[in-house]
Amino acid sequence: MSDPGVFDRADATCDGGDLDCGSGLLLIIRSAFQPVPPGGTLLVKSRETSVREDLPAWCRLVGHTIEAERDADNGDRHFLLRKKADDQALAGDLQKARAHVWQTRARWTGGMQAKATMRNHAVAIGQPASFDTEDEAPSAVELLLAAVAGALTTGYQWRLSQKGVEVHDLEVVAKARSADPLVFLGVASDGNPGLADLDVTAYVSATGDADLEAEWRETVRRCPVTQSLLRSAPVRTTLRAL
Repeated sequence: MSDPGVFDRADATCDGGDLDCGSGLLLIIRSAFQPVPPGGTLLVKSRETSVREDLPAWCRLVGHTIEAERDADNGDRHFLLRKKADDQALAGDLQKARAHVWQTRARWTGGMQAKATMRNHAVAIGQPASFDTEDEAPSAVELLLAAVAGALTTGYQWRLSQKGVEVHDLEVVAKARSADPLVFLGVASDGNPGLADLDVTAYVSATGDADLEAEWRETVRRCPVTQSLLRSAPVRTTLRAL
């Protein structure tokens, strides 16, 4: 059995929370490993069960060694990794992450319906902005709100998991109204057909010592969806007639 004190003597610590190895955990580990000298150790904390199998496989692949493992009192699994050599590929992989382009393709399926596909997923989309609660598919505006609420829900839960907070229940509600729906409907010529405002409220029940309000603000600050709206990402459009 390994000396329990080796975990306290790690050169650096990395808390992956509930992230799995395919969702960015390995990039976080490699970034945390960067200042650690070859032969040094990194303590990795994780609450995701799949990491127990995937992290050792990754270490064998790249040459790092798992010196010890243990279950923490808060339900985390701790891994003590010993660094083999500098990760020369990290800078390139981080650049690939920054340059990654997400893509969604939408095809008209008849009437006021479209189907959006992304990777191996498909979503039915109704009108751009519908005022009818009986529509068969969600409107594009509703899907935009779903993206905001969904990104904040999963992002907040992950941040809390990094702080050792146990989340019992979490719900995020996103509401918005149109600045001038008459422009979209073609009744008015001038005005803003976009959203006038966006009201987002999170409801959370959790146990832990973290500052829930501070972690919520940090989640919003780091959320790629909310920041795209807040910073008004440029939109470039192109038409190709077939």
